[in-house]
Amino acid sequence: MPFYVRKSVKAGPFRFNFSQGGIGLSVGVKGLRVGTGPRGHYIHAGRGGLYYRASLGRPGAAKPQQIPAPAPAQKPLIYHDDGVDIRTIESGNVLAMQDAAFTAVLEEIRAKQRQIKMSVALGWGFGIIGVMAASNIGGNASILVFLALPAWAVGRWLDSFRRSTVLFYDLEGEAQEAFKAVTTVFDVMAASNGKWHIEASGSVQSLTTWKRNAGASHLVHRKPAALEYRLPAVVKSNITPPAIRIGRKTIYLLPDVALIEDGKSVGAVGYQDLRLEWGDSRFIEGGTVPRDAEVVDHTWQHPNKSGGPDRRFKSNRRLPVCLYETLHLQSANGLNELLEFSRRGLAARFKAAIAKMPNHSN
Repeated sequence: MPFYVRKSVKAGPFRFNFSQGGIGLSVGVKGLRVGTGPRGHYIHAGRGGLYYRASLGRPGAAKPQQIPAPAPAQKPLIYHDDGVDIRTIESGNVLAMQDAAFTAVLEEIRAKQRQIKMSVALGWGFGIIGVMAASNIGGNASILVFLALPAWAVGRWLDSFRRSTVLFYDLEGEAQEAFKAVTTVFDVMAASNGKWHIEASGSVQSLTTWKRNAGASHLVHRKPAALEYRLPAVVKSNITPPAIRIGRKTIYLLPDVALIEDGKSVGAVGYQDLRLEWGDSRFIEGGTVPRDAEVVDHTWQHPNKSGGPDRRFKSNRRLPVCLYETLHLQSANGLNELLEFSRRGLAARFKAAIAKMPNHSN
């Protein structure tokens, strides 16, 4: 669980924070502080061992507009593959994922994401103007092209605080222990040799399809998943949370909420609304067997009705059947993602750790 250490000095109700970016000043009491610093104004609030700091708009800044949340997708997409009706396993629109206790911060993150990147605007602006000026005027006008790179660097510096939402957590007591428990089991899950995101699945109905697919009862489409520590591009925090990257989406397990990012859209699911289900999964492995996988049986690439090898096929490999573990993440506001791990016995521990995370409904 990484932390970034910053120096601070208290003087009565005032706190002076010293960092490479400059000096900040805050005032208040335990549980509620308001302050200002190199990156603007902020509010620092919380209770029960869980505190966070969110940045406030600068004077005169427009208030972010709340985006109407569309209803989550209800019906899966169905397509045909090798005689099987494949149903996608996909979450609804992340804009429908709201958490009441995180609404203000979520609106700010969305507003920051909608802002134009100054690095892109200045970099391309100087580049295009320089090319046009050089072609029309010539001479020293081409120097504008070479200013594109420093202009991009200046824009990137402006974006570093202009397009940033600050979340500062002071974890104490049960909140700290709960977050530590999640990161501990997350580390073990991340070390699993096989981690996949199951995107779609379908039941095998015909004998012909069953023979073509090594006697599998279901076909699944899966891709590797990544478990790592990271933050969304527009979020700055003293804590780098566990993150699960599955396809276009990333689930950030912050200390107080699960943040769901899908491209340029972002939503939130409170831990009290997050449902986790897990179970064993028998998978016919046609690729490399992960080192930590348990092989429980074998089959043939082309089996006959009795389960033995079909002698009509000259090339008929013997394939291992591995016992994997699946983890299904769901919520009433649209989250629906299915993961699979080669190492078993971790999903139940992860579910138990998530159950101890903050419950905003209490």
